[in-house]
Amino acid sequence: MADVQTRSVAHNNTLQSTDTRKRRLGRPIALMILVVVLLVLVIGGTKFLQISKLIAQSKLPQPPVVVSALKAQYSDWQPTISAVGSMKAVRGVDVTTEVGGIVRSIGFKPGQHVADGAMLVQLNADSDVAQLQSLEATANLAAIVLKRDRAQLAIKAVSQAQVDADEADWKSKQAAAAQQRALVAKKTIRAPFAGRIGITSVNPGQYLNPGDKIASLQTFNPIYVDFSVPQEQLTSIEPGQPVSVSASGLAGQTFQGKVTAIDSKVDPTTRNATVEATIANPQQKLVPGMFARAAVTYGSMQRYLTLPQTAVTYNPYGTTVYLAVEKKDAKGAKGAQTLVAQQTFVKAGPTRGDQVAILSGVKEGDMVVTSGQMKLKNGSPIRIDNSAAPLDNPAPTPQEH
Repeated sequence: MADVQTRSVAHNNTLQSTDTRKRRLGRPIALMILVVVLLVLVIGGTKFLQISKLIAQSKLPQPPVVVSALKAQYSDWQPTISAVGSMKAVRGVDVTTEVGGIVRSIGFKPGQHVADGAMLVQLNADSDVAQLQSLEATANLAAIVLKRDRAQLAIKAVSQAQVDADEADWKSKQAAAAQQRALVAKKTIRAPFAGRIGITSVNPGQYLNPGDKIASLQTFNPIYVDFSVPQEQLTSIEPGQPVSVSASGLAGQTFQGKVTAIDSKVDPTTRNATVEATIANPQQKLVPGMFARAAVTYGSMQRYLTLPQTAVTYNPYGTTVYLAVEKKDAKGAKGAQTLVAQQTFVKAGPTRGDQVAILSGVKEGDMVVTSGQMKLKNGSPIRIDNSAAPLDNPAPTPQEH
């Protein structure tokens, strides 16, 4: 009986120790839960205040967005086809020699204008001239023999066969002398036409092999410009149409000419055709190889509503512009009518320079935003400042600084 009581007392003590440990462990956990709840409440309250502040700010009137704008107006528009190309000499060759030889003298200065047939390079031809003189002497002797035998034939002193043989020998020796004379002439390299001679690397005493380049000879006035146009525009180009040409490095200068030839085929890779125009170049400012911009005018004068190209935004869902319209029943701080942005779809047409033609979507007199559209949406208040408005030039001439 005493053992039972002892075990009961021990059991009760164990239960009391367990309860004490549970109470001791439960206090920190409850404290941690309380801290977490307080932290969540603090963060939630802060976020709530921030969101409330943003909502309140969103209800405040937004400051107007500064943009540039202009009124859409009609202007005369001459249809043109613009392309890029290269200048090409009407006549241009690399002067070479047909025969080899040592250079005796050079008859030009690089960069100067030479006349047709002017001597450019003289090769040493002493031995060839001596050979020519020998052949000419032989041909002269054959001519004398032929003349004497013809006189003998008249008195029947020689046969006709002898005279025929003499005539054939004379002609053969004449041909040999002519061949040698042509060889001597080839030792003098002459300009095949008038033009400007380029830089040469040939010097007196240098040996030239047949085909070696002496210098480049180009005729500058007039000059060709070759440019490519898409096959869709090829039907709008005909020989005789006026062409305006500008070149890099000659800012502000435009040269006039006419279409003179159209290639007989279209490139199957690019689907473009080459067009050749002839340009007057009396001052020889245009040089072969220059990069050129050509504009071919065609058709009759058109009248289009035009805007700067910066005013038009091209999107996958359509082409748009922003109009500056007056907000109804809204006055500014000084009583001025408030302007807001209104997005509208347009149909864009051809372009020229800084301008684009608008076929529909905008009426004459509409105030169109030309810059600052990235900051706009429908209903955004705007303020117009044209102090830095984009260019609206139908024929801009880029300047290099």
